[in-house]
Amino acid sequence: MAQDYYALLGVSRDADADTIKRAYRKLAKDLHPDRHPDDKAAEAKFKAVNRAFDVLSDDDKRALYNEFGEDGLREGFDPERMRAYRRHGGRPSAAGGAPGGAGGFSFDDLFGSNVNSSLNDLFGDLFDRQDRQRAPSRVPGADAVATVHVDFAAAVRGATIDVRSHPSRTEPLKIRIPAGVRDGEKLTIRGGGGLSPAGGPPGTLTLTIEVGAHKFFRREGDDLHVDLPVTIAEAWKGAKVRVPTVDGSVTLTVPPKTQAGAILRLRGKGVARSKAEPGDLYVHLRLVMPAGDEGAIDRWVAAAPVSEGFDPRADVAF
Repeated sequence: MAQDYYALLGVSRDADADTIKRAYRKLAKDLHPDRHPDDKAAEAKFKAVNRAFDVLSDDDKRALYNEFGEDGLREGFDPERMRAYRRHGGRPSAAGGAPGGAGGFSFDDLFGSNVNSSLNDLFGDLFDRQDRQRAPSRVPGADAVATVHVDFAAAVRGATIDVRSHPSRTEPLKIRIPAGVRDGEKLTIRGGGGLSPAGGPPGTLTLTIEVGAHKFFRREGDDLHVDLPVTIAEAWKGAKVRVPTVDGSVTLTVPPKTQAGAILRLRGKGVARSKAEPGDLYVHLRLVMPAGDEGAIDRWVAAAPVSEGFDPRADVAF
């Protein structure tokens, strides 16, 4: 069933970008897998909320969604053809359109009360598919769909994975996952589907990406966020600390007398997608102390940072 992205985020259809971002951040924090380990329902809603924010935070995607619903976000969707269809006889069906759209259409309006034509012919026209009516010897292979799980770091950096797309293929395909791919995003791989039994071209593979959660990092659009532990002495006296990023560790200066919960920003250290400005990395400082050391606070304030041999960031990595 189609989901209403506005309802998922709990905002009105005329909500501005800041309202959408605030609503998303609250939901993403409440539903984050770290707070709900092994809760499949919470994980599914977390992914749905991320998908809704991905669409509604992008002006072009939001405009298509508002007009056509989720159909407008499909690979190869041609909005001008759909508008032309509506102008020349198409009209909203009695049931209405997708939750985000301005109304759907009735197949009865197009074909009459006796629908004798294939619905695939209609979608082949609306979504600009190639004409499959070829000579028997050139019949293409079957189209295929697959879902692959990609870990958080691989989705941000990009990766090459093996995918078994169709039973007709004896060997897996090597598919390049582009850097910055988002959860729920679909990739279309021409020639990645089933092989033709009669020497025709292979079919098309539509690949849906599922991105796993990270232990330390979370993503908002193209920005990354990380909770970074620092000692009380580092926060009070100021320090230079190691911060893991997509491209390796960098040094971050913590100003003296920094408060718990302070957020420091590293420009350009977020997600870098093709033909887009890279996002930023937001470092949320969290004060910690070694367990079981009752005199640690006095010694930290009096001595140099990390003088006790305690490194609170030893396990933090991208």
